[in-house]
Amino acid sequence: MRKAIYPGSFDPITYGHIDIVNRACKIFDEIVIIIAHNTVKNTLFTVEERIALVERVFKDNPKVKVSTHNGLTVDCANDLGATSIIRGLRMVTDFEFEFQMNLANKVLNDEVETVFFMTKVEHSYISSSIVKEIHALQGDITKFVPKAVEEELDKKRK
Repeated sequence: MRKAIYPGSFDPITYGHIDIVNRACKIFDEIVIIIAHNTVKNTLFTVEERIALVERVFKDNPKVKVSTHNGLTVDCANDLGATSIIRGLRMVTDFEFEFQMNLANKVLNDEVETVFFMTKVEHSYISSSIVKEIHALQGDITKFVPKAVEEELDKKRK
C-alpha cells in the first residue's frame, strides 16, 4: 500500500490544499492529512476544530484520513507507516523553504521521500492567511474555500 502524509496547519483548509490532496489520491492509496500543532503560528481554529473541518471536507473520500502529530514529520511518517510526505509549492519562495526542509528530512530519515505538487495557477496565490484576512474584512471567499469552511469562519467572526 502506498501511504503518504500531508502535514500542515490547514488554518483553514483551502481549495489549494484540497486540489493537492485530490491529485495525490491518484498516486497514493491513502493520504493522512496531519494537522500540525504549531506553537509559532497564531491559529484561528483549534487543532480539534481543524481536524473536524478537514474531515468534513473529505467525508466522501475513503482514501483520506486526518490525524495530528506533535513531533518531527519524518517520525510521524514512520509511526503511520507512510513512505512519502506530500508538499505543495505555490511560488519560488515556497521552493526555498521546502527544499531546505526536504534536505533536513533526508538527513533524519532517508527512507521517507518528499513528493512535491506544483499548485494549479488558479490556486497559486491562495493561502490560509489571505483567506482569513479577506473574510475578516467581509470580502467574498467563496472562490477560495468550500462552504463548510466559510460557515466555520462566519462562526468565528460573530
